Amino acid sequence: MASFVIDPPETVSLPVVGTDALFPVRRVYCIGRNYAAHAIEMGHDPNREPPFFFQKNPNNLDPSGEFPYPPHSSDVHHEAEMYVALESGGTNISVDQALDHVFGYGLSLDMTRRDLQGQMKKMGRPWEIGKAFERSAPCGPIHRASEVGHLETGAIALTVNGEVRQEGNLNQMIWKVPEMIAYLSEYFELAAGDVILSGTPSGVGPVNRGDVMVLTIEDLGKLTVNVT
Repeated sequence: MASFVIDPPETVSLPVVGTDALFPVRRVYCIGRNYAAHAIEMGHDPNREPPFFFQKNPNNLDPSGEFPYPPHSSDVHHEAEMYVALESGGTNISVDQALDHVFGYGLSLDMTRRDLQGQMKKMGRPWEIGKAFERSAPCGPIHRASEVGHLETGAIALTVNGEVRQEGNLNQMIWKVPEMIAYLSEYFELAAGDVILSGTPSGVGPVNRGDVMVLTIEDLGKLTVNVT
């Protein structure tokens, strides 16, 4: 019987509201510039740009409530998002059938080393150094779609030390959840355990050690994250 040459890594998992069961994470996809106002504040035209995605690593997801300020950056930004957790997948999924693959939804932050991301953009290089660093996606537990429904609208807001930084509504997403799933499935084979971060409203900005971030999304509760 074959054995591993090193100990295999632990399966990354997220808690599920109302149960002791865990949701195993396979991949993490993030959609960029999915709220018009955020696309504009980042210097892009939301009316002409097709959707694009980048990836974080599964172990970047962190439900601990702590965000250690990362090294080699002096400009780390918050991006408040809703995530979508899939219980099944496939290829070339139709928009009409996309929501059949959703297990649930949760709160997440796409923390970004903006200075490093900017350097990569100027050089035409991938963004991983700015996006996929350790614990770069603080997140809350999964709310099952069977309990909260499929969220098409609802207020999303982020405060830092009690000051409102980001405000928006899920209905402002340029590409809706079913469209994201359908589009991704044209290029990747989606599967159970995949997580999709659905984009951020305008108002992204820097955080510092000692800050307290509070993210709320209607029907999904609150996520409090301390910057350490």
